Amino acid sequence: MKNVNKPSTSIKNWALNDRPREKMISFGPSVLSDSELIAILLRTGTKEKTAIDLSKEILSQSKDNLDELGKVSIKELQKIKGIAATKAITIMAALELGRRRQAGSLLHKPTIKSSSDVANYLRVVLKDESCEQFAVIFLNRANKVTHFEIVSKGGITGTVADPRIILKKALEEDATSIILSHNHPSGNLQPSKADEDITAKIKNAAALIDINVLDHIIVSDEGYYSFMDEGKL
Repeated sequence: MKNVNKPSTSIKNWALNDRPREKMISFGPSVLSDSELIAILLRTGTKEKTAIDLSKEILSQSKDNLDELGKVSIKELQKIKGIAATKAITIMAALELGRRRQAGSLLHKPTIKSSSDVANYLRVVLKDESCEQFAVIFLNRANKVTHFEIVSKGGITGTVADPRIILKKALEEDATSIILSHNHPSGNLQPSKADEDITAKIKNAAALIDINVLDHIIVSDEGYYSFMDEGKL
């Protein structure tokens, strides 16, 4: 028999000013908590939990940290009861939009002026990756970015960058200089011997075809390391 006295978990039964969507319409998104914003993405809860309850569970498993949530995979989200593929994909899409917005307009800047310009962009693009990725920024004679590409994806402890692929792409893009970069998922910013060796190898090979390696930047949650700034290039 249905228990008519059981309280409903539906947000529709809440006071208007307590409902996330209505709250956003009335007061704007800034007044909403992280869980309320995620609840809007989820749209619905389950028979036992409201969308906000599910949102709080998602955040709890990410240590109540949106940066940590950005590292969670779709499959990991689906392990939470009530989070099906559609909900998990919606959350991932929203996080990716936020990541792209945070990355800013580096690729539209007229010139690269410092390592921090590049590092700020790279940290956003690569910081949530659980595996190492090697990326290259291609620039023209005016130091304007013409292209950005991830050229290699590896494991947790490393990746392999092929100088031939990088230089072939540089010629295709009519680049006169390039900036090498990769992430360290471990958080450690110090370059390894392999990092130093591949940097020297690419620099020497690029010089043969008049392409200048401006920098090699390592990024992690802890910040960034610039070979140029440290006098290692």
